[in-house]
Parts: sequence; structure tokens; C-alpha cells
Amino acid sequence: MIARQISPQELPNYMAELTETLIKTVEGDGAVGFVLPIDQATAEGFWLNNIQPALLSGERIMHAAFIDDHFAGTGQLIVGMPNNQPHRAEISKLMVHPKFRRRGVARALMSALEQEAVSLGRSLITLDTRTGDNAEPLYKSLGYKTAGIIPNYAKNAVGNDFHATTYMYKQVGP
Repeated sequence: MIARQISPQELPNYMAELTETLIKTVEGDGAVGFVLPIDQATAEGFWLNNIQPALLSGERIMHAAFIDDHFAGTGQLIVGMPNNQPHRAEISKLMVHPKFRRRGVARALMSALEQEAVSLGRSLITLDTRTGDNAEPLYKSLGYKTAGIIPNYAKNAVGNDFHATTYMYKQVGP
């Protein structure tokens, strides 16, 4: 497995895989900012209209993981921080395609994103995850600490109820 940075110019080359991963994640009740129903146009629009411009501006850095040359997942590092937070980066939109889960993809992506943060001189990484989600133990195993929990933070992708979110952080680098 390899995890590597995807340039803004490369993003369209992976549109089918990115779109399918986003749709499958939402269909599986993944907490990535979308609710059902989600269609192809909405998913493609997210990557092209939201993420690609942020990659072009340098506000975000995206990595993708590949297993045997097959796209397995993606994650982003938000580096466009306010002027008083040049030491911080934020993990965002970590998603693994369902057929590649439980194979170390999320861990590989997190490692690549953390290395990217350190190479940019960032010493604090933050993230948020749905409280009690499968990702929470992964983040804890990687050394992330809980900063706090906010109840009723966002609507679940499936159904009409709301979930809490857990904010986490990790000190890295110098």
C-alpha cells in the first residue's frame, strides 16, 4: 500500500473513485458533512467546486491511498489557518472505500498526513469525529487526545437524529 499526495491537477483523474467513496461513505452513515440522499452530481460537485479550489489555493493538501494500484481512500490536511495559528493543521474528510476497510488504509493516510504536517513545520494537528464512531479508537491509538465533546453537533447521514462530535488533538514535530 502506498499513500501519496494528489495534486489539484490530478484530482479529475480520480473523480470516479473519489465520488464513489464519498457516496458509499454517506450511504454507510459516515459523518463527512453530507446526508442522504446524495447523488453523483452532488458528490462530483463537492470534489470539483469545494476541494479542488482549496487544493489550488494551497489551503488544503490531499492524499490518497492505493492498494495494488487501486484507489482505496483519501484524506486531507487543512493548512490554511488563521494568522495566529501558523503552527496548526487539521485532518479532514478521511474516507476509506468500503471494500478496502480493515486493511490499514486509514492508518496509512493518517501517517502520510501527519508527516506532511511536520514537513510544513506544524506542531499541532486537530480533528473532529463522530463520538463513538469506528474512527475514534483509531485516532486514540495514533496518540490523539480528546479535547472535548459537543452534543447534537451534526445530523447523521442516515435518519433524522443528531450526533455528538469529539474534538481531538495531537502534538507533533518540534
